[in-house]
Amino acid sequence: DLTTLLERSDFVSVHVPLNDQTHHLINKETLRMMKPSAVLINTARGPVVDTEALYEALRDQVIGYAALDVTDPEPIPADHPLLELENVIVAPHIASASYATRGKMATMAAENLIAGLKGEHLPNCVNPQVYG
Repeated sequence: DLTTLLERSDFVSVHVPLNDQTHHLINKETLRMMKPSAVLINTARGPVVDTEALYEALRDQVIGYAALDVTDPEPIPADHPLLELENVIVAPHIASASYATRGKMATMAAENLIAGLKGEHLPNCVNPQVYG
């Protein structure tokens, strides 16, 4: 369960879609469940993490560090206090910007295009339930 995971983990890496159940999944309450030395990593969607609660948790050393590829809002304003903290790293939503990742993305897009033109199911479909 999430509580046990947060209490025991040294690193918490968030990989969930953004929906009603995951909006602010990481919030003041869940951040307090984490170890004081824990590192939070968010490469999912910005609103999964409550930015203000994260700022307070980092400022008050409730958790140790955070590494963010996504923020809420995005882009995060240059004058946001989160950016002044020494225990946070914020990347401008570029975690996938590598030759290998972009090459794989292009291959997957081409595979989907070819299958679609042939009238076949898309091999990289994120919602296959649409096929019935």
